[in-house]
Amino acid sequence: MALAYLFNGNLLIGALVAAIVVALLIAFLSRQGTIKEDTAIGILFAAALSLGVVLISSIRTYAVDLTHILFGNVLGVSAEDLIFTAVLGAVVLGFIIVFYREFLVMSFDPVLAATLRMRAERFRVLMLILLALTVVVSLQTVGVGLVAAMLVTPGAAAYLLTRRLTSMMIVAALIGALSSVVGLYLSFYLSVASGAAVVLTATAIFLLAFLFAPARGLVPRWWHARAETA
Repeated sequence: MALAYLFNGNLLIGALVAAIVVALLIAFLSRQGTIKEDTAIGILFAAALSLGVVLISSIRTYAVDLTHILFGNVLGVSAEDLIFTAVLGAVVLGFIIVFYREFLVMSFDPVLAATLRMRAERFRVLMLILLALTVVVSLQTVGVGLVAAMLVTPGAAAYLLTRRLTSMMIVAALIGALSSVVGLYLSFYLSVASGAAVVLTATAIFLLAFLFAPARGLVPRWWHARAETA
């Protein structure tokens, strides 16, 4: 995005190219198993973010632009951005639907994937690229600094509320959409940053699920343990 800005290009296109490159680098670094994927993601995320900050900080008016990149600006989304986001979202959903079985087996049972002679490495790279596209879709709304929270928090909340992967994916998407709408309204009425409001709304939903989820919530489990003791 920083390079696209410096050369007066489209920021989302720049983010798309950078995200795919980083996804391929993550796949390369973690291919032999020496470095785990989460470690590679942390290293490259920090490096890419720092490089972007260095490039943008060379511009005198970098402060405002850097804030928009780091924390998003949902109120500044244009019609073109919406179309771009819709196309990328449709591409990601399409791949997930078509290769759902392969992604499921590869993620939860690599031994079975090898037994079935699946091309696990190709699907792993494809999953990382789809994750990169998802990050790009979220940039305009919550920014680079908060996009990880919107990837993890709705899914974590859905995990506490569901028992099947398909249900968890649907509930996570609904939580993300609800957080975006509620966070946008909160940011308007409270005059706070929209991206941060969206993330905090998702966090509040996660905390409610953590406390009160019927089967896995802290309060139901405590009540059940107390009843058994009594």
